[in-house]
Amino acid sequence: MKIAIIGYGKMGRTIEKIATKEKIEVVCIIDKEMQKGDLSKADVSINFCVPSAAVENIFKSFDYKVPVVCGTTGWLDNFDLVKKYCEEKETAFIYSSNFSFGVNIFFKVNKYLASLMNKYDSPYRISIEETHHKEKLDSPSGTAISLANDIIDNNNSFKSWTKNKNSESISMISNRQNKKIGVHNISFESKFDKIKIQHEAFSRDAFAKGSIIAAKWIKNKRGVFKMDDILDF
Repeated sequence: MKIAIIGYGKMGRTIEKIATKEKIEVVCIIDKEMQKGDLSKADVSINFCVPSAAVENIFKSFDYKVPVVCGTTGWLDNFDLVKKYCEEKETAFIYSSNFSFGVNIFFKVNKYLASLMNKYDSPYRISIEETHHKEKLDSPSGTAISLANDIIDNNNSFKSWTKNKNSESISMISNRQNKKIGVHNISFESKFDKIKIQHEAFSRDAFAKGSIIAAKWIKNKRGVFKMDDILDF
């Protein structure tokens, strides 16, 4: 398989490292004003660029009918536009706020807890706390927003999330610390007890590996997909 890497920061270089180990050819690298190689020769492009350039870079791949695996967050206001352009160009697209298999299991556990509590008059308030390195541009993280939206979709007691700790909505807390790859905590707390679940990433390799698995899966497909379409659980 041949891939293009769009966004050559820490994630892009980690994807290149994993691809080299798996004997996947990197035929193009695009980053800011730099382009090395030929995007049209890629079977799939993997996009971890900055949010402000995400849509433009996705469209570049679609113009060559190159399917896109996108892990960039912070651009989803334009999701419908991207979906429409993907369909017009008859290619394929998969977006996830997190390509780690561990995080996707974490998503499932979170949904399950939220749905269990929906069966009762739940006394629990919910808070989500995420911690990442200081270079992360979006806050809260895309993963934290996905977790909050999954709770909202599976529990009628919550309609929104907010950074206001005293709100009846899901409370969102964001921290930025040096060297933290990614930590997400969810607390379901009542006056009687607390249920807490956590996922912590130790390296970027899990995200890179997951995006490469997604690239292998989406090759030669058409349509707009989610991680649930790949994972069998």
